[in-house]
Amino acid sequence: MGSIEQSDVVIVGAGAAGLMAAIWAGRTHPGRSIVLLDGAKKLGAKILVAGGGRCNVTHHQVDPSRYAGSTKSAISRVLRQFDVPETTQFFSDLGVDLKREDTGKLFPTTDSSRDVLNALLSAAKKAKVRIHNPCRVDAVGHTSSGFFVSGQWGRMECGQLVLATGGKSLPKSGSDGKGYDFVHSFGHKVTRTFPALVPITLPKHDHICLLSGLTLQTTLRLHSNTGKRIIEFTDSTLCAHFGLSGPSVLDISRYYLDFKSNDPGAYISINWLPNKATKDLDADLQSLGHTSVRQYLQRCLLPERLVKMLLTYCDLEFDILGDQLLRSERRRLTQATTEMRLDITGNRGYTFAEVTAGGVPLSELVLQRMESRSCPGLYLCGEICDVDGPIGGFNFQWAWASGYVVGTSLQ
Repeated sequence: MGSIEQSDVVIVGAGAAGLMAAIWAGRTHPGRSIVLLDGAKKLGAKILVAGGGRCNVTHHQVDPSRYAGSTKSAISRVLRQFDVPETTQFFSDLGVDLKREDTGKLFPTTDSSRDVLNALLSAAKKAKVRIHNPCRVDAVGHTSSGFFVSGQWGRMECGQLVLATGGKSLPKSGSDGKGYDFVHSFGHKVTRTFPALVPITLPKHDHICLLSGLTLQTTLRLHSNTGKRIIEFTDSTLCAHFGLSGPSVLDISRYYLDFKSNDPGAYISINWLPNKATKDLDADLQSLGHTSVRQYLQRCLLPERLVKMLLTYCDLEFDILGDQLLRSERRRLTQATTEMRLDITGNRGYTFAEVTAGGVPLSELVLQRMESRSCPGLYLCGEICDVDGPIGGFNFQWAWASGYVVGTSLQ
């Protein structure tokens, strides 16, 4: 690239949302010059690592109420403009057919995230989008006729500017939060940002850390400092050397981190038997008679390692029988099994977070176009917006939808 160039449209960030915006901008306005800039040496890092390298493209039923951040009605207005069937058809047209798994997640039939990225890059090339990388943008601003972006590579001026810079999650991919500085410079506010879909940490020698490698279904519940239940998730949970991960943990993490900022006494409890309530387990233990407690818990499909941990946690002998349990011991075991309070020390941060919570409120955008209300000609899409969803393809669907809206709305 030369020291100064001119372009009709400049898109900053070649992630899912940026690529989508570029593709549809090129298709909608085939005669316009569209440049996509990204600071990474290799494009699409987040796409490539998504879904364990398989790329969970979307979910078969994307419900706006499952997103957090901006209002559900605002999020819905954007998602409606490019829904799941349209996403499926879009990728099918690119040669990437999707399959639905039992969880409702949609993956490419090839189970290859590389196929998803290559299809998007090919579509952008076909739409005559010029992609320049690594070209890190260090500054943005106004010109007399539009905008400029600049970096060590030089300066580019444009009539319309799209910021698809992402948030702060997975910083090695290039998402270092610089986009927030850009939107601030254009007069936008950014709500509090924090890691979402992130593993949580426990004390190094916590009983749960000793179960490292164990995966099972559990229910995690967020409680206020008074014990009131706020929200819960039932899904696969992974015990790790640092604490807990897995779908249930990732989904509840953003609500815990958000709620705890206003209620420092908030906590999470875990039910190792998600299909059994506390009172039901208590009744079962009372009726065990001369049956082994350990054998009963294993019949409930709890792994032996977990059963031994629970008995140790409650200071009970491994071979204790039901009719040997004191009332206090039974209640202690019941609580530990269905309402164990987690001693959370923190989270694994943006390096391990799948998405960033917080960003530019949708109230500051014209949602039919994802255009800035205060700065005409500036468009935002993807993770830089104050929208984050659960695991399962929801955040990708937001990227596809918001990118599409921007790409088809550029004047």
